[in-house]
Amino acid sequence: MSTTVDDKRKHPRAPCNLYVSLTLTGGEGTVEGTAKDIGPGGMFIECAATAKFGDSVEISLKLPGMEAESRLPAVVRWSTSSGFGVQFGFLGARDTHAITQLMKQSH
Repeated sequence: MSTTVDDKRKHPRAPCNLYVSLTLTGGEGTVEGTAKDIGPGGMFIECAATAKFGDSVEISLKLPGMEAESRLPAVVRWSTSSGFGVQFGFLGARDTHAITQLMKQSH
């Protein structure tokens, strides 16, 4: 029996379609992408840029209900030809709340 990415997650994810810009540490500078799912633990970003397991990224996006753009630290945990999954680092209470509210709206 194989283990899927979903089986390894501590937190559920909800589908979304959010514009993101991100900076890959030591990479291509700022690139753009689309978050396709999100949860308190991380997100999948559809993006033309390539990232490797363990790469650090900073994700900038406008979360619903937030006045300012959020800047979320993350680490790449897996990648495909169409994008990559990240695990968030420390998130503040407001960002965590906004992500939780976004998940409630999608269900």
